[in-house]
Amino acid sequence: MMAKHIGWWWCVLVSVCTSQAQEVQWAGKLVGFSSEYIKEANGKEYRALQALGHPNTIPPFGESACAWSPYNADSNVEEWIRVGFDKPQKARQILIVENFNQGCITQVYAYDAAGKELAVWSGGGPAIADVGRVLTITVPDSSMIISSVKVSLNPARVKGYNQIDAIGLNSVDKPYELKINVFKDAPKEIIKENLGAGVNTKGQEVAPIISPDGKTIFFTRGKYEQNIGGAETQDVWFATRQGDTWNEAQNMGAPINNADNNAIVSISPDGKTLYLMNVYRPDGTMTFGLSKATRTKTGWTSPVECKIEDIYNLDKKNNTEFTLSPKGNVLVMSVKRQDTNGDRDLYVSFLKSDATWSKPLNMGSVINTADVESAPFIATDNKTLYFTSYGHAGYGGGDIFMTRRLDETWTKWSQPENLGPAINTSQWDGFMSIPASGEYAYVSSMQNSLGGEDLFRFKVYNAIRPEPVAIISGSVIDADTRKPVTTEIVTNLLKDNTNVSKIEYDPETGEYKIILPVQQSYRLSAIKDGFFPLDEIVDLSKDKRFRDIKRNILLVPIKEGKKITPNGIMFEQSKFELMPESLPDLDRIYEMMLKYPNMEILIEGHTDNQGDFKLNMELSENRVKEVKKYLVNKGLPENRLQAKGWGSTKPVASNELEETRKKNRRVEFTIVKM
Repeated sequence: MMAKHIGWWWCVLVSVCTSQAQEVQWAGKLVGFSSEYIKEANGKEYRALQALGHPNTIPPFGESACAWSPYNADSNVEEWIRVGFDKPQKARQILIVENFNQGCITQVYAYDAAGKELAVWSGGGPAIADVGRVLTITVPDSSMIISSVKVSLNPARVKGYNQIDAIGLNSVDKPYELKINVFKDAPKEIIKENLGAGVNTKGQEVAPIISPDGKTIFFTRGKYEQNIGGAETQDVWFATRQGDTWNEAQNMGAPINNADNNAIVSISPDGKTLYLMNVYRPDGTMTFGLSKATRTKTGWTSPVECKIEDIYNLDKKNNTEFTLSPKGNVLVMSVKRQDTNGDRDLYVSFLKSDATWSKPLNMGSVINTADVESAPFIATDNKTLYFTSYGHAGYGGGDIFMTRRLDETWTKWSQPENLGPAINTSQWDGFMSIPASGEYAYVSSMQNSLGGEDLFRFKVYNAIRPEPVAIISGSVIDADTRKPVTTEIVTNLLKDNTNVSKIEYDPETGEYKIILPVQQSYRLSAIKDGFFPLDEIVDLSKDKRFRDIKRNILLVPIKEGKKITPNGIMFEQSKFELMPESLPDLDRIYEMMLKYPNMEILIEGHTDNQGDFKLNMELSENRVKEVKKYLVNKGLPENRLQAKGWGSTKPVASNELEETRKKNRRVEFTIVKM
């Protein structure tokens, strides 16, 4: 029926989409219709319901899966559609978007809520194949409260299929102009920098995945003789950045690449896990799905399958893309399934307790259209989603859009907005990837390339930048030996101890890296038997921009004579009541003493030197009494707990500045007996 545009091995359909003006109400209900073209049993392409909602095409218009097409292409039999409006209203104009083979409309009727009919237009006008228009009809009775509109047409007037994209009521007389839904401050010009000959070749460089720290870029290279499977297959390559220059790209080699098509889809924040397209079979062949490989001190492991419940893809060529959330617990994929809106939709799957993934869930009609949605990328803020669509209005054969998540279901999203003509071209655009800094975005494009698609970067303008985050990285250190320790790192919100993340740290494979949203405070804990964790408090509550923080976490061996100084025990200024943020550290002290029933500890309180010496001494004594009281109330015998207040007499840092002075306001625990 309709012509298709074929890209590279991930194929896509052609389509466009639009924004809506506030004075126009587009039809929201389907009252009835004569027939509809059914492309496939699964999907809603060309169905009558595609005439609902705002227009999906703009001048110069063109065929779209997001528009109603009657079943009969050239019949003299009358075809019709009747649509209703969520809020019946008076209107000065009725707008009918004919986006393909315009000129077949013969009659237009308006109805009030009681069903009273008013003929508002009769005629035909010139019938022009392959041309669209917005048919604007002046309503003869502007006092009528219109509840629904019926449009009749004669398909025989224009050879081929006819399409109606949208029907609306305009409350004003002025002409309605279809526009692309672009961010208001989208720049007219953006410099796209080619990453250079070290990364790009005359072959095909696509699907860039930039590491969160922005120092390594992974991508898929095709049409290249040096691929393991030759020029007819694709391999995963990577390049590292030195300053502002990219070093020459290297093939990932086995076991990531084999003689089949290989492609990377995501990388974990610490760079130690790669997620790859397809399932790697033991015999070297591939099948549809997702795999992951982990980095060890000797290299990358063989990719293993990520098992997804009820995973299938009705796309005839198995075209698909995947992306993972920075937390690693949410998977977004572009596939065609039985409940698809059209060709391929975006679906979400969640990591389950048994390390498998839940059944894919359609992400909803705000994002998904009757055409192709593909190439998703979740930014490090865990809220911002970039994807390519043929069903939302754009500038060419698939544009990049941005939307933000509105709740925890991952099915409610803001209205997608086009990134603008400086980013989207007349060709297919997609595979956008942004590091944690949010400064640059990386895309693949044919415009100004060295051959096929190349990798480019451009500066991200404010409206499309993800919400700011911080990268926290470092090592877990034994407080005695100062050597790294293999351990688990847990991150909790400081205000309520809610768990944020949990990762494994192995010093053999590099430092740990955690991505955290700013404007919150966090507690970082390293958990290891035989050690007491000295939590790191990371205060990002006043930060509004990206931060890169180096922070080692100390573990204190549990043995007689060791002194433990938790960072999280807090009091109000000049008060001795425990703040809620203090309880996790005190609970750990309690658990440690339960594990070692003969342990006795000395609790010591200290202040800075601000204020009266005597009052500070009294304050420190009251604070350690509160700590002791908390532990006794939890069930510890009082004779296992000694308490002593020192006031300001034992500083560990200068009292000259607040930054160092706060280190003197502390509670210490010394193990006096095991």
